Amino acid sequence: MFKDVSSCNTYNYGDALYWDARYVEEGGSFDWYQRYSSLRPFVRNYIPTSSRVLMVGCGNAVMSEDMVADGYEDIMNVDISSVAIDMMKRKYEHIPHLKYMQMDVRDMSVFPDESFEGVIDKGTLDSLMCGNDAPISAAQMLGEVSRLLKPGGIYLLQITYGDPTVRMPHLIRPVYNWKVNLYIIPRPGFQRPEGCSSSIKSYLEPIPITEKGLLPAEFVLEDPDCHFIYVCKKDDMELSSATTYGLTVDLLQ
Repeated sequence: MFKDVSSCNTYNYGDALYWDARYVEEGGSFDWYQRYSSLRPFVRNYIPTSSRVLMVGCGNAVMSEDMVADGYEDIMNVDISSVAIDMMKRKYEHIPHLKYMQMDVRDMSVFPDESFEGVIDKGTLDSLMCGNDAPISAAQMLGEVSRLLKPGGIYLLQITYGDPTVRMPHLIRPVYNWKVNLYIIPRPGFQRPEGCSSSIKSYLEPIPITEKGLLPAEFVLEDPDCHFIYVCKKDDMELSSATTYGLTVDLLQ
């Protein structure tokens, strides 16, 4: 598996120094890809409001704030940038439902196994896939996500530019034991061209995929720059440390 360059540029989005500099320069808030209002149906459908939720790569987005306003009670937000975390801690110090920790998602060992019912990722895996040693970084992060999910828990890889050809090979590895559903939604402001055909009947219905986790050959995307949402449900089987170690060794070879 190679680095996914489909949505990358010359920046190293997997580097903490890049993000620290960016947050110092820009300040304020910024939500990647989609706002919570567009993602709410998927979040509410798969993650109950009483769940303990982990937001990986929270940055300076307001999505967690919007989720609390929508009834979510316990959201742990982590990001590799200490600048972003310090900023968000100050901004939300009056909201006990939101907690913030500076952390690399490739090593979240501060949390015990099976700590969360839901993990939400809005662009973080995309960032790692643009960095150095992308397959190794992806395996480390996804292994941690799987470890931290309770049996039956949900990893919402929501909103990514990575289509199934570049994301499914990472998500369907037996070591994670995830059942994956795929959704596709248009980018904000997209207008379907008149007479344009589409294989999507409803954005809230999962997309049928092949046995290899890919889109059928006859599938038609109405928006070539659409966003993909992967809903990964953890099975009841436990992820052993030996299996995780074997996955990393396999990728290194």
